[in-house]
Amino acid sequence: MASAVETAIRGAVGTGLAALAGFNRGRMRRVPNPWMNGVFAPLKDEVTLTALEVRGCIPEALDGLYARNGANPLGTEHQPSHHWFLGQGMVHGVRLKEGKALWYRNRWVRSTEVSQALGEAPAPGPRHPRSDVANTNVVALGGRTFAIVEAAGHPVELGPDLATLAHNPFDGTLTTPFSAHPHRDPETGKHHAICYEGAPNGRVWHVVLSPDARVERAEEIAVTDGPSIHDCAITDKHILVFDLPVTFALDRYLKGYRFPLAWNPKHASRVGVLGLEAPGASIRWCAVDPCYVFHPANAFEASDGTIICDLVVHDSMFATSTSGPDAEQITFERWTIDPAAGSVARRVLDDRPQEFPRIDERRTGRQHAHVYTAEIDLASVVATSRLLAHDVAAGTTAIHDFGPGAMVGEFVHVPRGPGERDGWLLGFVAWPAEARSALMILDAADVTAPPVAEVRIPRRIPPGFHGNWIPA
Repeated sequence: MASAVETAIRGAVGTGLAALAGFNRGRMRRVPNPWMNGVFAPLKDEVTLTALEVRGCIPEALDGLYARNGANPLGTEHQPSHHWFLGQGMVHGVRLKEGKALWYRNRWVRSTEVSQALGEAPAPGPRHPRSDVANTNVVALGGRTFAIVEAAGHPVELGPDLATLAHNPFDGTLTTPFSAHPHRDPETGKHHAICYEGAPNGRVWHVVLSPDARVERAEEIAVTDGPSIHDCAITDKHILVFDLPVTFALDRYLKGYRFPLAWNPKHASRVGVLGLEAPGASIRWCAVDPCYVFHPANAFEASDGTIICDLVVHDSMFATSTSGPDAEQITFERWTIDPAAGSVARRVLDDRPQEFPRIDERRTGRQHAHVYTAEIDLASVVATSRLLAHDVAAGTTAIHDFGPGAMVGEFVHVPRGPGERDGWLLGFVAWPAEARSALMILDAADVTAPPVAEVRIPRRIPPGFHGNWIPA
């Protein structure tokens, strides 16, 4: 435990560095930022649309809300220092019931800055000391809906109409940063996440939420350099920690960049294997070739003691760009993690650039056969028109192409029956040049078939991050 004097010294140094960073930020030359323009240009208003055109038939069993979060800056960010991942959060949602699309809404998640800009009183609840923006995911936890973000920012509780209710660190039980990707163990109902600080020598924790969304465990894991760990994966016994060479970059911070994370080839690339209820000191590290992982699809235990993990792998990340992703190669891979040998064997399953892998989440931590991803255009760092449906058991990939000008987003699986293919796939697709979007519903049993239903939205939805189906 640091003494009061040590804490005061650290605070003074931190204040001085922040002042220097702010000074340099103010000196930056204003130039167009690609993540504030074109298809990424933020929306400037909130709407509620009720007269939505529907093509096809919405399954009556779909009673709930499809919602997706993403960065939508107010336009007040200092453009040269702005990073796509840091814009104010905006949640887009479509409410389905009895075979109808009741409404589409988009709502800013009320940070203090958003409330001030809209002339509203601040939303209630405590703020994280570094940020009160929650812009990365929207999830159902303990019967409530939360907008969430990694590293800095408390969860923000939302109402069924997407209105911000309160900044809520899980009823006061969250004392660490949180994650954009908690994973639910289907057997226990608990959610597991790896959470990090995003600071020099920042700490990392395994955080566990009870089924009623209260923190019941925050186990620290020893790391160096302040790594960025966007996501994790769980099996029925372990959690995987992706400690890879993207770390806090003091030089970028001091130059004024608001997102001071960068590729660090000196940082050891490794995957940690930790028991779901084990102390952090018992973690076993397995070396892997340098790369970066935003999103694993799923992991499970093999009979020989290894762990199988399917995931999207970037050859590097933030090596040159200070405003957004910059990988030169992205592949969909299967990793065989051997905790006994401390090694990871990599095998490419599909070499097309892609992201946002999702599965039937009833299979979380258990062996799966199907993974759904959005194909990415590496040159523009935006999605193409194609959703990829991987059958990793058969080694095949089916494709749904939404046609010229379309940009596909993350698709989620909503169960219909007991099998992985017995369900629907839901996600937003946008046609930016036509200023329109749609919530698409596909049959997971035949991804190549025409959509089951298309809920047309007569406005552009910018590329975003993550969302989920939230049952009524």
